[in-house]
Amino acid sequence: MNYRETLDWMFAQLPMYQRQGASAYKIDLHNTTDLAEYLGNPQNTFKSVHIAGTNGKGSTSHMLASVLQEAGYKVGLYTSPHLKDFRERIRVNGEVVSKDYVIDFIDRHKSYFQKHNLSFFEMTVGMAFQYFSESEVDIAVIEVGLGGRLDSTNIITPEISVITNIGLDHTQFLGNTLVEIATEKAGIIKNNVPVIVGETIPETKEVFIQKARSCHSDLYWAKDYIGKQYPSDLKGNYQKKNILTVLRTIDILQKMGWDITATVIAKGLTNVVLNTGLLGRWQILQESPKVICDTAHNTDGLGFVIKQLLSENYENLHIVLGVVSDKDLETILPLFPIEAKYYFTRPGISRGLDEKELRKKASKYNLIGKNYDSVLDAYNTALQCATDKDVIYVGGSTFVVAEII
Repeated sequence: MNYRETLDWMFAQLPMYQRQGASAYKIDLHNTTDLAEYLGNPQNTFKSVHIAGTNGKGSTSHMLASVLQEAGYKVGLYTSPHLKDFRERIRVNGEVVSKDYVIDFIDRHKSYFQKHNLSFFEMTVGMAFQYFSESEVDIAVIEVGLGGRLDSTNIITPEISVITNIGLDHTQFLGNTLVEIATEKAGIIKNNVPVIVGETIPETKEVFIQKARSCHSDLYWAKDYIGKQYPSDLKGNYQKKNILTVLRTIDILQKMGWDITATVIAKGLTNVVLNTGLLGRWQILQESPKVICDTAHNTDGLGFVIKQLLSENYENLHIVLGVVSDKDLETILPLFPIEAKYYFTRPGISRGLDEKELRKKASKYNLIGKNYDSVLDAYNTALQCATDKDVIYVGGSTFVVAEII
């Protein structure tokens, strides 16, 4: 198989959360632990940092990887989902895994994947861990895909665990309350492994305290960081909290013996995009008209993004909006401004919500606009309608952003 055929097989034959929803969510880690053993337990050959959270874990992962790269370490980075190419998920020092490696890995182990009915995510995690091991990375930054306790990445024993925050998202898998979701995220806390928590509220804070205590793990709060502050090339206002989490994590890594200087931190945080290839976080695609895209897709994330969007200077605001079908629209649509022109569309995946249905539901909140058959059609129409003094925002779903970057 060539690369395209390999990806087609991966996406078509194996369940994947991003495409199929609940059918891809596993209830235990047996498949992953068995796969790791079959591969020779590559996750035990390199050091790691494990990062979970409802929002910010991707940005936090990329920022931390960038700093570690600037410190001279060979750094693996595993994140999900990808925006344009599957290989974005697996990087070493910012370089994506090669097409040949993806093809060869699938070819060598395809019969095992089929025999054991592995999910897309289990298979991809195995690929990442094997690649990092063979690349002899000094450390890998591993982002949780979904939840924490039952996530396929949760077979590692990291140097440090990081939980960015807790919000209501993926409730069909993780629970309907913040305490239930916090309990799932806290599942990445390991015995005698320090843990950093970015943001808490009283009820979730107690979950982390109890879990850390039971694991004899030192617990640190990002808000207690008192060191030097640093800017970043990631310009979303919400990144301020993520930066604080990164700085607290680096502070603990330094105390554990990792050689990370102040100069390195400054360079790492201002070169995140250059070093890691991060896309879609308050990304400005052009000026005149100014086009901003962001992958925020739940209540907490969109709340921060919309607030920053409304602080922009513009004559008219144009919003290209698309979501997946399982999104709780009653919680996110009220966040969007009435004073905007909407271009409702559907991301090009099977789980994309029909654009006519989205427009109908949005009208209940006085969000007015037209519907378009494709994201590109909606985006191009917005570009044609906007003047140089207007702002266009593209978002609602990672998949919508992926189609216009």
